[in-house]
Amino acid sequence: MEKIDNLDRKILEIIMKNARIPSKDVALECNVSRAAIHQRIQRMIDLDVITGSGYHVDPKVLGFATCTYIGVKLERGSMYRTVVPELEKIPEVVECHFTTGPYTMLIKLYARDNQHLMELLNDKIQNIHGVTATETLISLDQSMNREIPIMYDK
Repeated sequence: MEKIDNLDRKILEIIMKNARIPSKDVALECNVSRAAIHQRIQRMIDLDVITGSGYHVDPKVLGFATCTYIGVKLERGSMYRTVVPELEKIPEVVECHFTTGPYTMLIKLYARDNQHLMELLNDKIQNIHGVTATETLISLDQSMNREIPIMYDK
């Protein structure tokens, strides 16, 4: 990966706080032209430094009141490659990580309520070939949600 410099880091710091900030405001804060901001942002997109954009929607507003983390054990770790496509078919699953420790995978999902969660676990996740066990942790409240801080080169 190509190295990013302190100007890139400053741009990232600004747009991570407000992705809808006008380029002219970023340019003013960075003391460079608007064109330079556009070029830098496009370069960081091309380099996969910036990997997404969009709006964050509160799942509760859409009727998904239960946020759950599920530790998944597989017959063999190598089955991860075949299990992930099956999990992708479940729209309520929003994250999936291949992990070390007691679980092969850790997934995050949203359910409407406990009944819906039970259906997802019993009828979908636990029926995936290779899944041998699951452990469910329900999030009672999200205390933090932030991006990694931007560190500057000296």
